Amino acid sequence: MDSALIRPASPADLPVITRIYAQAVLHGTASFELEPPGEAEMTRRYANITEKGMPYLVAERSGAVVGYAYAGPFRERAAYRYTLEDSIYVAPDAQRGGIGRALLARLITESEARGFRQMIAVIGDSAQHGSIAVHRAAGFTDIGVMRASGFKFGRWLDVVLMQRALSDGDASLPGSVR
Repeated sequence: MDSALIRPASPADLPVITRIYAQAVLHGTASFELEPPGEAEMTRRYANITEKGMPYLVAERSGAVVGYAYAGPFRERAAYRYTLEDSIYVAPDAQRGGIGRALLARLITESEARGFRQMIAVIGDSAQHGSIAVHRAAGFTDIGVMRASGFKFGRWLDVVLMQRALSDGDASLPGSVR
């Protein structure tokens, strides 16, 4: 399969990002949202991430956006300011082609360049074997499973937690983060 171009997302990408996410919400268990947000809400979320200086990326193949990823705050309290949570979504027809892996690798690089020290993956549904494998391949380790903590499509879903140190991790004190 041809390689993807990974680049920063722009507001012009938001209609496609909204469609990719809507597909994931309506047909998958990676997101625990039950109703897909509209473009205005996705625009608000994009602005919230990018205005904080956190990376938001898209993957293009043959000029078309086929996936996106971003790193947002893990939690809002100040002590978590060096810890990010990653999110990766790939269009159904582009899955299993290395897009998620490429997005995650670039997301890690971009997060390290911004001075962040930890990345947490909060993976909806322990049956998301592809996502778990992509994170393991990128150096994430299992840190726990929250059993039956979501309910979607008439069944209980687990949440898998994974973690990866960025740059020096906790081996040194952090510099400044925007």
